Amino acid sequence: MQQLLTTFLTGLTLGMVYAAFALALVLIWRSTRIVNFAQAPMAMITTYVALVIVDAGMSYWIGFAAALLSGLVLGAVIERVVIRPVEGKPEINAIILTLGLFVVIHAVAAIIFGSGFRSFPAPFGLRGFEAGGVTIALTGFAVFTICSVAVVMLLLVALFQHTDIGLKMRASAFNQEVSRMLGVKVTRMLTLGWALAAVVGSLSGLLIAGGSLVSPSYMDSVVVYGFVAAVLGGLDSPGGAVVGGLLLGVSLSFVSGYVGSDLVALASLAILIVVLLVRPAGLFSHATARRV
Repeated sequence: MQQLLTTFLTGLTLGMVYAAFALALVLIWRSTRIVNFAQAPMAMITTYVALVIVDAGMSYWIGFAAALLSGLVLGAVIERVVIRPVEGKPEINAIILTLGLFVVIHAVAAIIFGSGFRSFPAPFGLRGFEAGGVTIALTGFAVFTICSVAVVMLLLVALFQHTDIGLKMRASAFNQEVSRMLGVKVTRMLTLGWALAAVVGSLSGLLIAGGSLVSPSYMDSVVVYGFVAAVLGGLDSPGGAVVGGLLLGVSLSFVSGYVGSDLVALASLAILIVVLLVRPAGLFSHATARRV
């Protein structure tokens, strides 16, 4: 029973980490209709910004805020400088550019910060809670992670469903010409979408790094699992991204704990294939009307 509970709680925390990254993918997809494969190295760069500030003797929370702010700026700059020249052209052009950014940002980070591993602090304890003489595999930082992802999900749902800005962002992503005719500042909305997605991505980078080691490649594996979580829940659904991350995290935790850690990657691929076969748009996608 203890092992079952430990495995479940470990998967819950891991799932929230995947959900955090999946939320960034959902946000950029809903606001620009682009899958940003450079989201992970962008988050990695902002995590290093926080690490530099913490290593300089400042508070963790100052570094935390600086990472989110640098993510906001980085996302806006990348949209204006790199992505904007190909806006209005086939979407594959922008996707290829994000793959190129993935490589370039990795190389730049290795040059500036080095390729070795560095310890990243955590704002809360990394020891499990004690209950009745039994240690529960749920740490203070894990609770912080769960709460942070839940808050971000609620904010994104509120943004897209209950604000004019969210509606304008979605309209700009679906049809730029019509949106311009209706008075929407399309370029501003696209820039805002990239900036906000980079902030959420920066948060995921900080949550993944907390209490562990970071290097320029520390988020590479999260790209795969975060993408699977986003597809599992549906790229249009923030709530689906969180549920998808939780389902994936718990499933992979049980595979690792009861079957073998070597099969984790294969299990995630199997889950992705099953979802794409049964419900290609994701478990929480909305059915769209078919026009003849």
